[in-house]
Amino acid sequence: MTQHTTDDTRLQMQERAKYSAHYGPWFVGLGAALWGTESAWRIPLNELFDAKVIVFWEHVLILIMFLPILIPRLREIPKVQPRTWGYLLLSGFAGSAVGTIFFTLALKYGNPTVVNVVLNIQPVISTVGAFLLFGDRLAHRFFVYAAIDIIAGVFVSVSHPTMIGASFERAGLNLGSAYALICALFWGLSTVAGRGVMIGMSLRLASSMRIVVGLTCMTLILLAYGKLHGAALWPAAAQAHAGKAIVLLLFLASVSGGIPLLIYFQGLHLTRASTAGYFEMMQTLAAVCITWGIFHATLHAHQVIAALILIAAVAMVHHVQHQIEPAGQQAARNY
Repeated sequence: MTQHTTDDTRLQMQERAKYSAHYGPWFVGLGAALWGTESAWRIPLNELFDAKVIVFWEHVLILIMFLPILIPRLREIPKVQPRTWGYLLLSGFAGSAVGTIFFTLALKYGNPTVVNVVLNIQPVISTVGAFLLFGDRLAHRFFVYAAIDIIAGVFVSVSHPTMIGASFERAGLNLGSAYALICALFWGLSTVAGRGVMIGMSLRLASSMRIVVGLTCMTLILLAYGKLHGAALWPAAAQAHAGKAIVLLLFLASVSGGIPLLIYFQGLHLTRASTAGYFEMMQTLAAVCITWGIFHATLHAHQVIAALILIAAVAMVHHVQHQIEPAGQQAARNY
């Protein structure tokens, strides 16, 4: 009877692990898609604040929202290993602080649709990092679907792809592309670092401490730039439109900040870093939809087709990666 009960329990755990492994990447995709909505708030905020100040207030509000999650978990901090702290510092600095600054600058100085083309190199960066740090295996067909994924992302983001050969500017690339490139580098590194954090830290503590690290970095950055004072933190433009500024900051911190952060980390906890990087491309698709629906940067026919191909390629990346390692084994290891 005891052996039968033990077998049933083990079977239930394996089935739960298999279920989690299947849905983990899609949680990453959902979190990334919600992050993609930030253009709706970040673009108008660029008219009221400096980019670094936007990111600072974003972290302040998210941390306030996360205090009920963080405080009960403080007792776990002494148990965290130095290696995990290293990953957390990299994740908070690269992804939460610096990467977000460069993304905000990219939206300010570039076309909000075209900017996303450069972000599609992020999966390549996270794949290399996951291979070097975690020894992730790559399926033979992985490179095929990854290439399709990136190419489709390019066509989704570029308004006039036939003009790339003549001029990057005429194709739709501009000054903001350089900032987006730097952003992709930092966000790709953050993806891998986030996976390392989840190995040695609970989901809720990791999500909260990432914001603490990000806010600490932003405070030091503002201090270094001489912007940690009232006139810079709440400039004349924000004072003239105080209600608008507050509402936009709240939406940025919640719908596009705290909520997707929790969903994303839950998915990353169940997903390989190499696979997660490609599911994060859902952010590109969501951002393009925002720029079309709100800022009237309409999609051409080739962009709609490319968007569908991108979604299919992301699904195939998950499929081929899932085949080379049993779902239950991966999920159990991730726990």
